[in-house]
Amino acid sequence: MLNVFANFFPPNQRILSIEDTRELQLPSFLHWVPMETRLPNPEGKGEVTMLDLLVNSLRMRPDRICVGEIRRKQEAEVLFESIHTGHSCYATVHANNVHETITRLTSPPINIPKTMLPAVSLIVVQHRNRRTGKRCTFQIAETTETGDANLLLQYDSKSETMKKVNESKTIMETIKEFTGLSQKEINDEINEKLKILKYLVKNEINSVDGVGLIMAEYYTNKENLMKFVNKNKPFTRQQK
Repeated sequence: MLNVFANFFPPNQRILSIEDTRELQLPSFLHWVPMETRLPNPEGKGEVTMLDLLVNSLRMRPDRICVGEIRRKQEAEVLFESIHTGHSCYATVHANNVHETITRLTSPPINIPKTMLPAVSLIVVQHRNRRTGKRCTFQIAETTETGDANLLLQYDSKSETMKKVNESKTIMETIKEFTGLSQKEINDEINEKLKILKYLVKNEINSVDGVGLIMAEYYTNKENLMKFVNKNKPFTRQQK
C-alpha cells in the first residue's frame, strides 16, 4: 500500500524512505533517498537502527518521509515529532482494524500519548482475505481532536465495494484551512483525480514508472495531461 501511495508523490519534492528490508520502489522521476537499517557486526558494532535513520533524515530537509514499520516507542516519538515540525509522513503498523491501530499506538510497547494522535490525518487499513487470497482496503478513518478514530469508509465483502459510514469531521476542514479551497473546489479536484485514476485503469497503466510519469505530468503540466485524459488517448510526453 505504501508503494501505491508513493507513486502519487509530486516530482519536485525530496522523499526519504526508511526500511529494515528494501521493499519500496518509487518512480524514477522522483527525488528519492532510500535508507536501510544495518545489523551489528560479530563484535556488536556498526549497527544502524531505524531510530538512527529517522533522526538523521530530519537533517536532510525532506518533504516526505516513508517509514517501513513502527515497532517501538522511540521510533513513534520521532515520527510524530517530524509530523509536528511540518513533514509529510507515511508509516505502517500492524493491526486488524482502525480501533486496534489506535489501541496499539497508545499502549505498550509503543505507548504514544493519545493527545498526539490528532497529528495523524488518515488511517488506512489493508486487509488480506485468507479464504479468497484477495487483498483490499478494509477501512479508512480520520483521527479527531480527541485522538479517537472517525471511521469514514468500510469495505463490504458481499458487494466488494467501499461504503461510506460517517461524514468527515477533521480532514476536510484541515484541507480547507491550509489550501483556502471551498468544498465545491475540493470536490471538483477529487472528481478530476478520479477521472485520472479511471484513465490509468482504462489504458492499463500500472507500472511504477508508468503511473509516476502521469503523476509527474499532472503536477507540472496538468492542462496538457487532461487533454489526453478527456479524450482517453494514450499519453505521450512529447505531444502538446
